[in-house]
Amino acid sequence: MMRTRRAYRGQSAGGRGAALGLRLIIGLVIAGIALFSFLSSREFNPVTGEDQYLSLTPQQEIALGLQSVPEIYQQFGPEYRDPQVQALVDEVGDRIVTQTIAAETPWQFEFHVLDNPDVVNAFALPGGQIFITTALLNEFTTEDQLAAVLGHEIVHVLARHSAQQIAKSDLASGVIGAVTVASGSADAAQTAAMVAQIVQLGYGRDDELQSDAVGVCLMFNTGYDPRAMSEVMQILARAGGGSNQPEFFSTHPNPDNRIARIEEAIAEAPNRCPQYDA
Repeated sequence: MMRTRRAYRGQSAGGRGAALGLRLIIGLVIAGIALFSFLSSREFNPVTGEDQYLSLTPQQEIALGLQSVPEIYQQFGPEYRDPQVQALVDEVGDRIVTQTIAAETPWQFEFHVLDNPDVVNAFALPGGQIFITTALLNEFTTEDQLAAVLGHEIVHVLARHSAQQIAKSDLASGVIGAVTVASGSADAAQTAAMVAQIVQLGYGRDDELQSDAVGVCLMFNTGYDPRAMSEVMQILARAGGGSNQPEFFSTHPNPDNRIARIEEAIAEAPNRCPQYDA
C-alpha cells in the first residue's frame, strides 16, 4: 500500500508539473503573438517624423471618433447652441487645418462646443472630432489662446496618439493574458496591469509635449501668436486655484517644465517648423 501511495503522489506531482509547463508554453505563445502584432504595425508618421505602432487604419479611427460623439455629449453636456461662438471656433479650427500640413491628411476635422460651464477641458477623439467646453472658452481673452488649444488638439489627431495608445493597450492586454495563463494567478495579472498603466502614463506625457511642440508650428504657420500657448498654461494654472487643477490637467499632464519646453519650441520655430503652401 505504501508503494502504491508513493507512486500516486509521484504521478500527481508530475501531472502538476506538466500542467504548469503547458500553461507556460501557452502563455509564451499568447505573449509572442501580441508582441508580433504590435511590432508588425509600425508606420512612419510624416507629421511627427517618427515611427509609431498603430492598430487602427485611418478609416477605423474616423469611424471610432464619429461613433463616440453621442457618448461625449452624454458625459460632458449638450452642444452649445450659440451660432456666433460655434462660428468662431470653426473659423479658427478650419484656418489651422487648411493652412498647415493637416490639409494633406485624411482626417475629418469637426469642432464641437460643449455647453458645460463647470468643466474646464478640451480633448480630441480619433479621426478629427475635437471638443472644447464653454468653461474653458470663458477663460480666453484672445483668439490666439483659442488657436493654441485647438492647435494642440489637432496635433493629437495628426500624431495619431489615440491609435498609438490603443495599440499599446492591445499589447498590454496580450501580455496580461499571457501572465494569467502562465501563472494561473489573478494577482500576477493585476500586477502586470499596474505596470502596463505606468508605462502608458509615461507615453501619454510624451504625447502632450509633442502636441505642444508641433502645435507651436501650426500656430507659427497660420499667423497666430504661439506665445498664447504659454498664456493658456498660465490661465489654466490660475483657474485651478492651486490645489484643484482644471480637468484639462487631468487628461493633459502638466509637468513643471512644460511652459519652458513651449518657450524653447517657440524660439526654435523659425528653423524647426516646415512651411506649408496651401
